[in-house]
Amino acid sequence: MGYAERDPNGQLQVTAFRQQLEKLGWVEGRNIRIDWRYAADDPGHIRTMGEELLRLSPDVMVANSNLVTTILQTVVRTIPLVFVSVSDPIGSGFVTDLARPNGNVTGFANYQPTMGSKWLELLCQIAPGVENVGVLLHPEPPNIGYLKSAEAAASSFKIKLQSLAVNSGADIEGVLDKLASEPKAGLIVAPNAVTFANSDLIITLAARRSMPAIYPFAFYAKGGGLISYGFDAVAQFGQGAEYVDKLLRGAKPSDLPVQHPTKFDLVLNMKTAKVLGLKVPPGFLALTDDVIE
Repeated sequence: MGYAERDPNGQLQVTAFRQQLEKLGWVEGRNIRIDWRYAADDPGHIRTMGEELLRLSPDVMVANSNLVTTILQTVVRTIPLVFVSVSDPIGSGFVTDLARPNGNVTGFANYQPTMGSKWLELLCQIAPGVENVGVLLHPEPPNIGYLKSAEAAASSFKIKLQSLAVNSGADIEGVLDKLASEPKAGLIVAPNAVTFANSDLIITLAARRSMPAIYPFAFYAKGGGLISYGFDAVAQFGQGAEYVDKLLRGAKPSDLPVQHPTKFDLVLNMKTAKVLGLKVPPGFLALTDDVIE
């Protein structure tokens, strides 16, 4: 897992995974054993924990996030590896074909690179006064795709866009301080292990600097972030359990196509909007799927 063990958002996903396996007939302590490792955003821990799990001779391994999957793919060679919530599986080198994945890897993706422009569009709708927008990201290939997509759309919104690359949680405060020094700053948070393992920190820093921000998962908005636009990450872990079930019953990874989400929700934290002094346009409010008061 690309979360710390006590992270409540990660635990929601773990619970969904376990519950779906039980519905499919797999009960821990009776006919299945699940070993978990929580490496958050630490590459060294990810490799060490992956090797620990391999020594337990598992039948299937599951990887959460691009960072975790990239590292595990180098050590998991002979058993199925199911990824959950990764960006651009082909560009990231996990598979060469979505319909018939090659080798031992398949799973569930999150966003297409073009989502960067959509996040920028929604941020400008909720906070039309922003002029300088930073994209907080881990410098891996799919996140560069989000950045380029947002850059392509920036001129039409009269936005100056900049990359805020971070390799770990220790980098976040410094880059957000730099962004906050710009007038009328706004923030796009790209999905990766570094940003969702440090979600509370990012939300707190954005609030402290009165910075409108858009996030890729609903748990950010529910935790105090301004808005989020994305898919149901918890439900996708349930889908991951369905693939594990199929693999345990004899399916091959190449039998299971890589899937992308088909539904995206816009979540607005009205309390945060009021604190930031934003007047939510009626048209924007009509687009929202969930409003947190």
